[in-house]
Amino acid sequence: MLYKLLIVEDDETIAGAVAKHLEGWGYHCVCATDFAHVTREFAAHNPQLVLLDISLPFYNGFYWCAEIRKLSSVPILFLSSAGDNMSLVMAINMGGDDFLAKPFDFDVLVAKVQALLRRTYDFSAGASLVEHRGVILNLSDASVTCHGEKLELSKNEYRILQVLFERRGRVVARETLMQRLWETDLFVDENTLTVNIARLRRKLEAKGVRDLIVTKKGLGYMVE
Repeated sequence: MLYKLLIVEDDETIAGAVAKHLEGWGYHCVCATDFAHVTREFAAHNPQLVLLDISLPFYNGFYWCAEIRKLSSVPILFLSSAGDNMSLVMAINMGGDDFLAKPFDFDVLVAKVQALLRRTYDFSAGASLVEHRGVILNLSDASVTCHGEKLELSKNEYRILQVLFERRGRVVARETLMQRLWETDLFVDENTLTVNIARLRRKLEAKGVRDLIVTKKGLGYMVE
């Protein structure tokens, strides 16, 4: 398996050096660039491991670790120049899996990455995430979060949102939505579908996400 690693480090020199070394060991590395929306990058790239600096613009690594933990149990390795015991304790308490103080030896970094991946994926599969406009679907446990907050949906509502996300940018016919719901023994008719769409929109709007689901008159619905 080709593991994808997300490097959240605002020092481009350090991020580049870490990525280059790990790619030499056969890992696919992605360096975060939008430090105001780290969870969006996390969901977009869906990595198997995150290397997370503590000192970052906007919010620190402890904050982003907690936000990622709302979405996934993916292993998180903290990289920080703050090598004191308090930083180590904070990193673990916020949901981190390991800690490496800067400056570090690249061989130690590789050993820690290998150990975390082996420990995690020998026993379980990574989460599969889909993100759009701050709405994140976790396909592994059928949960949804909106801007970091849990969104409680019925089975019908979740399935409708999943189908629309799968076909983002394309119109999905009402008949297609009903057929996909029937596949999971969730029988719906025209009226039930209309009610579910309306309820789903209200729940999204209550979390500040407006006009996510667009009606295409006579055709169906789409997420743009």
